[in-house]
Amino acid sequence: MSFEWFIGLRYLKAKRKQTFISVITFISVAGVMVGVMALIVVLAVMTGFKEDLKGKILGLNAHVLVLKYGDSVGDVKGLQEKIEKTKGVVDTTPFIYSQAMLSSQLGASGVVLRGIDFKSSNKVINLRQYMVEGSLENLEIPSGQKGPGKNTEGTPGIIIGRELAKNLGVIRGDRVQLMSPTGMITPVGVIPRMEAFKIVGIFDCGMFEYDSSMAFISLRAAQSLLGLGNRITGLEVKVADIYKADQIAAAINNTLGYPYWTRDWMKMNKNLFSALKLEKIAMFIILALIVLVAAFNIVSTLIMVVMEKNKDIAILKSMGATRQSIMKIFVMEGVIVGFTGTILGIIGGFGLTSLLKKYKFIKLPSDVYYISTLPVKVEALDVALISLAAVVISFLATLYPSWQASKLEPATALRYE
Repeated sequence: MSFEWFIGLRYLKAKRKQTFISVITFISVAGVMVGVMALIVVLAVMTGFKEDLKGKILGLNAHVLVLKYGDSVGDVKGLQEKIEKTKGVVDTTPFIYSQAMLSSQLGASGVVLRGIDFKSSNKVINLRQYMVEGSLENLEIPSGQKGPGKNTEGTPGIIIGRELAKNLGVIRGDRVQLMSPTGMITPVGVIPRMEAFKIVGIFDCGMFEYDSSMAFISLRAAQSLLGLGNRITGLEVKVADIYKADQIAAAINNTLGYPYWTRDWMKMNKNLFSALKLEKIAMFIILALIVLVAAFNIVSTLIMVVMEKNKDIAILKSMGATRQSIMKIFVMEGVIVGFTGTILGIIGGFGLTSLLKKYKFIKLPSDVYYISTLPVKVEALDVALISLAAVVISFLATLYPSWQASKLEPATALRYE
């Protein structure tokens, strides 16, 4: 161990008459610790929120959508074959998308209506994992059915979100009326298409926007309701790497050409994730001020130590210690304070995030935050950046006091000794 390290460590252990300096040192360590811990917890929550939101969005939505300008899609099989030959594509499924009105005896609500093919949709979206009542199989057409997309009772099935079920005052097994925005020409004029559906399942993904406004019916039932015949809105595509969805979407676009076009999940949610990223950066800067305040405590501690150790510094210089050595003593003392606070902050941050992850004791209003509990995900890069920032700030805080100490002239300090 170099003598600079030895002396720096000795100066951290204040004598009885230097209790005030010891208290300030403890406050400095505590300040860095609290700052680092707060940064780890807050950024972990924000990362968890982003990942949870992304999981829910991709749970009910495909990675890439393939659509057709101004028209529905007819040649489904041929289109699927072309798309599935694209590198990075895992699977595809046809879908129908429309706005509709769903009503019960107790109320009515506008819904996002999605017609899905049960067998192939399981390979692309994860609706099954969010089912809390019934199952996706109930959308299938059983043997002995009375019509396209209808069960043995002659009524098509529908799966709705839990919040939507609460708003309409319905439970599984109840019947509801689904009204299409497309009209049907009759002798008395154009009237809306309307059909009775039986609630065969309820899902709860934890995202209020989806749970309160989304409804799923079979592809054939949607075609019948909307008068599409054998046509569909487009194809949903699952890709191997979700972070390359934009590149795969571009490749599909090049393969299909006009009049087809694609949209990937990143473009569809660009504003949301950009806002989350900006908010995370802002929170990092704001909470880093806690560490900055702790750095001022380090500055004040070192200045008081320098004033207290004037005689020691003068003796060391008289014995041949260089200005660089004197600076090193106080720089090391400040860095030790910052490093200790950083380590304690990391331990505290990991401990608190583990408790939040395990016990989920903080509840959130789902209609405001899309989720009901506080999600947590600690990223190694975040911890590394926080630790580096804390140590660098602590180091910078030592430069002025250590420079002042190195300027001290032995003759001046020992004049009255």
